[in-house]
Amino acid sequence: MSSADSRRLPVPGPLTRRSLLRLALLPAAAAGLSACGFQLRGVMTFSFSSLFSGFPDTSDMGEYFLQSMAVSAPSVRILTLPQERAQAQVILDVLEERRAKTVATYNAAGEAREFTLRSTLRFQLRAADGQLLIGPTPLGQSRDMSFTESAALAKEMEEQALFRDMEADLVQQLMRRLAAVKL
Repeated sequence: MSSADSRRLPVPGPLTRRSLLRLALLPAAAAGLSACGFQLRGVMTFSFSSLFSGFPDTSDMGEYFLQSMAVSAPSVRILTLPQERAQAQVILDVLEERRAKTVATYNAAGEAREFTLRSTLRFQLRAADGQLLIGPTPLGQSRDMSFTESAALAKEMEEQALFRDMEADLVQQLMRRLAAVKL
């Protein structure tokens, strides 16, 4: 027997009722997902062609917003310099951006055992003429995080990762609201 004979792929057996049923259900599942409005994330469509971003230069959420807009809405020109504000079709005012960490539970010795992390964003969207397109809108995310003093460095890294995750979620919520605006 040659080495080529020993590397043959197995020959599939006859089609069974179960395999035929699986094949028949596949198009039905795809049709069901498309009928409910399911759509993979991709390029978003916006009714404006330029936006002034009111995020501060030092904002991590603002940086993520700029990156997300560049990927999801490449046709929208994002302006960030104050002197460019007059050129924008819409103006995103960031009214508040905040991170908070509060103790959720204590152990018997009175030490913090669990924290609640919160990230909030409050914004509004105005047209170039000052017309309010989206009134002051609060968005928020929160996560609970356990804490042990023996793993303080790891928990600090986990805290930063949770804040980044929450801020990414807030940016996605913001972008969906911006995409819903009709000029």
